[in-house]
Amino acid sequence: MASLRSLHHIQSTLLATRILSQSACIQTLHTSVPLQKVKAGRVKISKGEKPITYEQANFPFTIGVKKNWNSHHTGNLKDEEGAAERALEDFFLRKFIEGTFHQCLATDLIIKRRGNQIFLVSLMLRRLAPQKFYFLIGYTEELLSHWFKCPVKMEVQIVDERPIYKWI
Repeated sequence: MASLRSLHHIQSTLLATRILSQSACIQTLHTSVPLQKVKAGRVKISKGEKPITYEQANFPFTIGVKKNWNSHHTGNLKDEEGAAERALEDFFLRKFIEGTFHQCLATDLIIKRRGNQIFLVSLMLRRLAPQKFYFLIGYTEELLSHWFKCPVKMEVQIVDERPIYKWI
């Protein structure tokens, strides 16, 4: 009787493992229809009360068609090296400028590389005294020139409020 019970136990165990292995194979494969809706880089539409800039008004897939790149350099040309280093430098430059001119940037920072020079172009809001702006521009140019081992120049235009391209 004990051998019949152990045989029954073995059979039930084998059956359970077979069912588990089959169900595990079935449960690991999930298929669904891909969602073809792109939401990244788009401003949520409201009832005409939200002001947006030119950069926000154009979608990301129109870069190079309607709007230009925010970083101008030759790193993306064929057989050109150092594109990853330039992207990392651009990230550092943007964070440094955002931290130095806190809440003063009216638009995105444009980085232009010409030869051995770096030009930083931006619109700034009039939130500081002119003397502080001059000091921060000189401070930024000196520090970045020392760190990047090339001349860094800032081209800044001061505006009273953010430029509004349209209302959505």
